[in-house]
Amino acid sequence: MFKQYTLPNGLRVILAPLHETKAVTALVLVKVGSRYETRAINGVSHFVEHLMFKGTEKRPTSLAITRELDGIGAEYNAFTAKDHTGYYIKANHEKIELVLDMLSDILFHSTFQADDIDRERGVIVEEINMYEDNPLMLMEDFFEQTVYGDCPLGWSIAGPKSVIKKVSRKGLYDYYKRHYVPHQMLVAVAGNIGPTIESRVRHYFDTQEGTRRQQYNFKKVVTEQRSTRIRIKYKDTEQVQVALGFPGYSYANKHLYALYLMSVILGGNMSSRLFISIREKKGLCYFIRAGVNIYQDTGNLMIQAGLDKTRIKEAIKAILAELKKLRDKGVRNAELRKAKDFLHGKLTLELEASDNVASWLSRQELLQDRILMPAQQIEQLERVSQSEIKTVATNLIKTTKINLTIIGPFKQKEQFTDLLRI
Repeated sequence: MFKQYTLPNGLRVILAPLHETKAVTALVLVKVGSRYETRAINGVSHFVEHLMFKGTEKRPTSLAITRELDGIGAEYNAFTAKDHTGYYIKANHEKIELVLDMLSDILFHSTFQADDIDRERGVIVEEINMYEDNPLMLMEDFFEQTVYGDCPLGWSIAGPKSVIKKVSRKGLYDYYKRHYVPHQMLVAVAGNIGPTIESRVRHYFDTQEGTRRQQYNFKKVVTEQRSTRIRIKYKDTEQVQVALGFPGYSYANKHLYALYLMSVILGGNMSSRLFISIREKKGLCYFIRAGVNIYQDTGNLMIQAGLDKTRIKEAIKAILAELKKLRDKGVRNAELRKAKDFLHGKLTLELEASDNVASWLSRQELLQDRILMPAQQIEQLERVSQSEIKTVATNLIKTTKINLTIIGPFKQKEQFTDLLRI
């Protein structure tokens, strides 16, 4: 069970006691990410995230922050997604006071020193270089650029290096002040929490005054794909990274749970259709997986694989053959049962840890405005039938909706056009 309420300043709170652990996790989510940006400031959400650990009025340097957290053996980090940004600290439950103090301090009192900003430009540029040099890490962004095109949801979270190098301190600070306001934030505390947790959360997070409740909305994506799309990024590699997929569903779609199960059957584990066919039987790859990316207004189904560059066409044909077979013949009752049990088991294991519980609860509340308990989610999965999965496959798996992205030693996309038939 968990408790949910809103502080007087508008900041939402979720408290989830876990009595079997001695750990506690505090996670703050902010409803801002790269899809809230314009081209001129693409990458700013991620840049601001970096600056939260560079110094506050109370802790003036990054070393002051990290030394204090390392001194208690805490796990801590931050992340930027396309639709939200998160900051978390996981520690011994006896250190909850420090955890809450630190999170509120960096989120509300970071100083944005000019020297820190200039140093961090280089750090972020090198982070961008790391992704660009690693096709496996780059592929999801590259695939979504293909699916969503030139709109914020199709842009890189880190942004282009040109923006990172020139964005001003004022631009960063104004963006931070505009979005890091209580009614756009949520704090979740999960783990071994005591009876004073509510007063401690109020002490640290209700100090920031609520502001005028202006909503900063993103531009919704309308996916009207009528023909196949192919994008190739040339890179002289031995292994080719390939992503192939289709526009999918949003959080609100009634067929979302069927899509989750379909992706598991396709490539969600080591007994999935694609893993057995493409890797185990044909030896065409080392890894292959299928998954779904879900947003508030849209989503996608993506199959990703690392392939032998000399057999790439054979592999793409084999992947498409498996997709066609699933669409045309559906799934067996036994494999649907196994997929349901797989997701049930994964959810059970995930919710053993305080950090996962905090993330699972808070992301639902922030992005879906409601929280389904595990039993409710399992009930949704259990309702999915073979016929519903066939309906989803028929709606999504179409030649005109194929998106193919390739990173490897190829330049001409025309050589792959004739392959894309389902």
